[in-house]
Amino acid sequence: MTNLLINGFVTLFVIIDPLGLVPVFLALTPGARAAHRRGIALRASLIAGVILSLFGLAGLSVLQALGITLGAFRVAGGIFLFWIAFELVFEKRGERKQKNAEEATAEEEEGHDIAAFPLAIPLMAGPGAITAVILLSGSLPTLAGQVGLILVIAAALGLSFAILTLGHAIDRFLGPTSRMVVSRLLGVVLAALAVQFVADGARELFTPAQSRAALSDTSPF
Repeated sequence: MTNLLINGFVTLFVIIDPLGLVPVFLALTPGARAAHRRGIALRASLIAGVILSLFGLAGLSVLQALGITLGAFRVAGGIFLFWIAFELVFEKRGERKQKNAEEATAEEEEGHDIAAFPLAIPLMAGPGAITAVILLSGSLPTLAGQVGLILVIAAALGLSFAILTLGHAIDRFLGPTSRMVVSRLLGVVLAALAVQFVADGARELFTPAQSRAALSDTSPF
C-alpha cells in the first residue's frame, strides 16, 4: 500500500503542477500583498481538497452504478493522463492555464473569487486530478487505504499551497527556463505512470476472458 500511496502522491502532484501554476497565480494576483496571496492560495487548496476527497471517496461508487468497470476506467484514465503528460512535455498546458487566468482576471472585476475559479477549479482540481484520485481509490478499497488516499490529497495540496505561497521567491529562483525543464521532466514521469495505468487496466479487462478461454480449452465438454 505504501508504494501505491507514493505513486498516487507523485501522480497527483505532477497533475496539479504547482510550479507551473506559480506564474499563473502571480498573474491572477498582481500587486497583492503576501498575506492576501497566502489567503487566496489557502482557500483554493481547501476547495480543491474537498472536491478531490469527495470524488476519491464516492467516485468509484458512481462508476459502479453506471456499470463501468475499474479496468475500463484505468485504461481511459491512463490515456487521459498520458495526454496531460504530453501537454506538460510540449508546453501546451501552460498556454491553456494562461488563457484560463486571463478569463478569470476579467471575471474578477465583476466580483468573482479567483480562489474558487480558476485556481481550485479547474487548475488544481481539474479532470486530470479527479481521474487520478478515482484511480487511486480503486486500488485502495480498504478503510486504511481510503484514509491514506485523503492523506495523499492533503499532502499534495499542502505542498502546492506552500509553493504558491512562496511563488515570488520560487519564480525568481527558477526562472522560465528552469520551470520549463522541471515541467517536462515531470511530464515524462507522468507519462510513465499513465502507461502503467493503461497496462494494469488492460490486464484487468482481458485476463478474465483469457482465463475463461483457457478453461474452455481444457474442458472435456
